[in-house]
Amino acid sequence: MNKHQHDNSKHPHHHHMENKRSDKAMHGENNHDMSNHRHMGHNHHEMMIDDFKKRFWVCLILSVPVILFSPMVQEILGYHLSFPGIQYLAFLLSSAVFFYGGWPFLKGLLEEVKQRNPGMMTLIGVAISVAYIYSSAIVFGLKGMDFFWELVTLIDIMLLGHWIEMKSVLGASKALELLVSMMPSEAHLIHGDHIMDVKVDALKVNDIILVKPGEKVPADGTVIEGESYLNESMLTGESSPVKKVIEDQLIGGSVNGNGSLKVKVLHTGKDSYLTKVINLVNEAQKAKSTTQNLADKAAKWLTFIAIGVGVVTFIIWLIIGKDLEFALERMVTVMVISCPHALGLAVPLVVAISTAISAKNGLLIRNRTAFENSRKITAMVFDKTGTLTQGEFGVTRYESASNEFSREDILMFAGAIEQNSEHPIATGILAKVKKLNFQLPKTANFQAISGKGIEASVAGRNTKVVSPGFLIENDISIPENAFNSSSETVVFLLIDEKLAGFIALADEIRPESKEAIETFRRNGIKVMMATGDNTTVAEAVSKQLGLEGFYAEVLPHQKVEIIKELQRRKEYVAMTGDGINDAPALAQADVGIAVGSGTDIAAETADIILVNSNPKDIANLILFGKATYSKMIQNLIWATAYNALAIPLAAGVLYTTGFVLSPAVGAVLMSLSTIVVAINAQFLKGSLKK
Repeated sequence: MNKHQHDNSKHPHHHHMENKRSDKAMHGENNHDMSNHRHMGHNHHEMMIDDFKKRFWVCLILSVPVILFSPMVQEILGYHLSFPGIQYLAFLLSSAVFFYGGWPFLKGLLEEVKQRNPGMMTLIGVAISVAYIYSSAIVFGLKGMDFFWELVTLIDIMLLGHWIEMKSVLGASKALELLVSMMPSEAHLIHGDHIMDVKVDALKVNDIILVKPGEKVPADGTVIEGESYLNESMLTGESSPVKKVIEDQLIGGSVNGNGSLKVKVLHTGKDSYLTKVINLVNEAQKAKSTTQNLADKAAKWLTFIAIGVGVVTFIIWLIIGKDLEFALERMVTVMVISCPHALGLAVPLVVAISTAISAKNGLLIRNRTAFENSRKITAMVFDKTGTLTQGEFGVTRYESASNEFSREDILMFAGAIEQNSEHPIATGILAKVKKLNFQLPKTANFQAISGKGIEASVAGRNTKVVSPGFLIENDISIPENAFNSSSETVVFLLIDEKLAGFIALADEIRPESKEAIETFRRNGIKVMMATGDNTTVAEAVSKQLGLEGFYAEVLPHQKVEIIKELQRRKEYVAMTGDGINDAPALAQADVGIAVGSGTDIAAETADIILVNSNPKDIANLILFGKATYSKMIQNLIWATAYNALAIPLAAGVLYTTGFVLSPAVGAVLMSLSTIVVAINAQFLKGSLKK
């Protein structure tokens, strides 16, 4: 296994300090360069897999005669095969296997010795070298029985193990390749009256492009004409197609449905959402995680134990009176079996898989350690608007208070008058009207009633939309059923100075919030809310969701104090906010989770970024963090427990019962250990539920 692969599988993080919260991930190469760069890295990895595959098959073929010529195998299988010079032929074939098949391991040994960092390669290299030198000495006169057959089978099995291991590593990085390949190579640029096909990297900000039905969106942009449903599942994990109309933003790489769209380009190259995602995932996969430190330590100790136990085994068997060959064989076996091979793969594979799965589900991990630590969270502080709630006023109720007008009339008259207003209440009412496809009557003479509402002539009748205060001032009685929740804002409709009806609006609680909070509670996490909104509304939302507590009318710097106070009470705190005004609090929290618009993912102070503002995603994140951590620990336990059992057997503690573990069997077991670790890591894919 050459140096490049050793670094990738065992240390996918050499040059990264994990806690740097720099934004360098945001300033990658442009898309074209990036895909080329990734493509080259990918090809290099595939070339190495082919190299191991070739070495394995060549060595396997050369090994067959070596095994058949071996006196030990002949003895076990009860046949006799001998001719002049048989031992020299065995030596030549074994030499070919040793130098050709063993080369990646010998090269790795030299690298590790140079770095004064003995590890897996040192163990394999020492084991095969000792076996080869010892057996060669026997051919040229030393008394004893050679074990060329054990040498060649050991190299074959090591090559096979590495080949399989590298394929697993490649499989884990495939999701990133998928993300890269999502960008189409060409775009339809609208130039005056005609359309030309241009390369995507030739697009500039503010270019107008056409996206035809069924095509991939070539760049982040804003719809300026047309409407369609888009599939963004690969980018955000949102399974249902998302409707896009004029002024909506599109993410490059998403797939258009059956409408045609004209799109104004917002970002290209390194600024595009997809490039940022790829950079973030890459950075997270390279970042050294705390569990990785644990794996490295275990690997190093096992290296020293292997060499130490190997030497002690050799000396003890010689002292007891066993011959050199037996003592040497035990030493070699100990060294081979101690290889922390599975250990080198235990954590990086889980890291690669978890970050790739997360990215596909709209969870972008910037800081691996924070992600692993999400299992420790005991308190969660949410910003209210846009996270627990939809972040916009929506109509919750509309009623008539007059026999002359129906419920629908109330909404139509109010919608007609609100067409001229920019107020959030107006936006909420008009969104409801649009949803119900109402045709609005004509309006004239629009004017504001200072601080109290608006009035106009609608379908020839004097119409006002006013606050409760206006009714009180004008001695108009308020209907009994007007107010039923303190989180609602109620406006009243007057037609020809008479009360016609009312409309209640609220920043609606997201349907997923309740479910997410129940998940947190089941996992022993206290949920609190810190909002700039008024106490009445905060209290209503808090009651409705059953939160542990709330903080209302707080400014961004006060949120930091809230988090510090919770930390003083020994809570492990996660803060969830929109990443802009909540930046100081996100930085203070043990785990900072930024939610909100996927295209603005450069929330520098957050550890984890959620593409959607869905609180259920945060519950998923914590559960997935727990699953990832337990997978890492399972893999570490599996890799080290295997060694703890195998080393004494290889040293010969059961020799008196007639059982000794041969190097070849040891190598088979070790490769199996690696494969188990790789398969176990793949099971992680099933643990992130949408």
